[in-house]
Amino acid sequence: MSHFTSVKTKIRDLTCLKRALDDLAFTYDEAVEEQLVTVRGYQGETTEAVLSVRASKTYDIGVKATADGTFEFVADWWGVESTRGVGEEEFIKKLTQRYSYHKVMEEIRKKGYTLEEEVSEDDTIQLRVRTWS
Repeated sequence: MSHFTSVKTKIRDLTCLKRALDDLAFTYDEAVEEQLVTVRGYQGETTEAVLSVRASKTYDIGVKATADGTFEFVADWWGVESTRGVGEEEFIKKLTQRYSYHKVMEEIRKKGYTLEEEVSEDDTIQLRVRTWS
């Protein structure tokens, strides 16, 4: 019986996802030339993914591409939480926030806007975007 559980997301940009992982101090292995990487789970069980995020010495979080162009996370979340101290919900929430930040920043740069950024004590990020006409 598999201990891996998938979590669907609306994440579509792998570059911004990797930036978010870097922000959260997660290391990862990336598939090269369509050779998938191994994701480790309970009792040596494995699956394959485009990214294998190192959650601990024995557990990983996989990032798999889906047919609709999004990515989903697959992991033995019990193992990740018991060895890293980060549960599924907390991981997804923090990663989604950092992903969204990088995605917005990318779009702002593309359009040539200026930006003011403020982070509150509760880690809420407020962005003020301006353009000169």
